[in-house]
Amino acid sequence: MSNTPSWDDHRIFLAVLEAGSLAGAARALGLSHPTVRSRIEALEQALGTVLFTRSVNGLSPTETAEALREAAQTMANAADLFQRQASAPTGEIAGSVRMSVPDIMGVEMIPAMLQPMLVAHPRLRIELALSNAEADVLAHEVDIAVRTVAPRQGSLVARKIARYPIGFFASPAYLERHGVPSRVADLAHHALVGPDRNPTDLAIAARLGPNFTPDHFVLRTDSHPAQVSAARSGIGLAVCPIPLGISDPGLVRVLPDFDLHMLEVWTVTHENLSRVLRIRVVLDHLAATFANLATH
Repeated sequence: MSNTPSWDDHRIFLAVLEAGSLAGAARALGLSHPTVRSRIEALEQALGTVLFTRSVNGLSPTETAEALREAAQTMANAADLFQRQASAPTGEIAGSVRMSVPDIMGVEMIPAMLQPMLVAHPRLRIELALSNAEADVLAHEVDIAVRTVAPRQGSLVARKIARYPIGFFASPAYLERHGVPSRVADLAHHALVGPDRNPTDLAIAARLGPNFTPDHFVLRTDSHPAQVSAARSGIGLAVCPIPLGISDPGLVRVLPDFDLHMLEVWTVTHENLSRVLRIRVVLDHLAATFANLATH
C-alpha cells in the first residue's frame, strides 16, 4: 500500500457501498460525481485491489469490498460517536444524543414526549432515527435505542419502562358508514388495514384466527404510521397502541374489551454511556414519560 487512506476515503467507500453507485454516493455526501470517482480510484490504488465492478444495476462490490464493509461501518459509527461526545461540555446537560425508535413512536409519540425535556435543557440536541429494525447499540450506531422486544446482547444496559396493549381503532366517519363491530368475529365483515411482509406483525395478526389472512386486508403496509393514517382517513380498522389511539380525536376505539397484543417498551444503551449525564437525562425522561402514558 503506497499511501495510507484517510477517513474521508473510508467514508466515501462506505457511501458507495450503501448507494450502489457513484452518483448516489455523491448525492448522499454532497460531493461531485468526479470527486467520488477519483477518491474510489485512489483508494483502490492505495489498497492494491479492485473494490467495485460495473454491472447493469450500477456498481457491484467485490469480495474484498464486502469483507471491508463491517470495518468501514465501525469506523463511521466511531466517528459519529466522537462528534457527539465532543459536542457535550463536561458536567453540563448539553450536546447530541442519537436515538433509534420504532416508526410509530417516532412519528406519533416521541416528539411530544421530548418537547418539555428540550425546553428544560435547551443545549441538548436529539438525533432521531426512525426504524423498526434494531440499531446496533454495541457498535455505537446510536446512543439510545427504544425497542419493543427485550435485548439479548451483553454489555448493554436495558430497562423495561412501559407495558401497554394495542387494539383496534377506526375513524368516526367509517363507523357511521359501516357500524361498530361488537365482537372479534364481526371484523370479518369490515375493511381492515394490516401488515404486509413484516413477520412479527403478521404473527400478531394471525391471532385473529384462520379467517384473517393477508388477503383479507384492504390495505397492507408495514409502516405503522401509514396504518394509523389509513384508519384516520376512513379506509378501515387498524391497530395501534391504545394510549396513542384514545388520545387521537380522529380515532375511536372499537372492541374495547379486546387487546390484540401487549407491547413492552425497553430503553437500551451501551454500558459505557449509561452514566454520561446527557444520556442519563434522556433515559430517565423517557422512562417517566412512557410510564405516565401507560397509566392513562
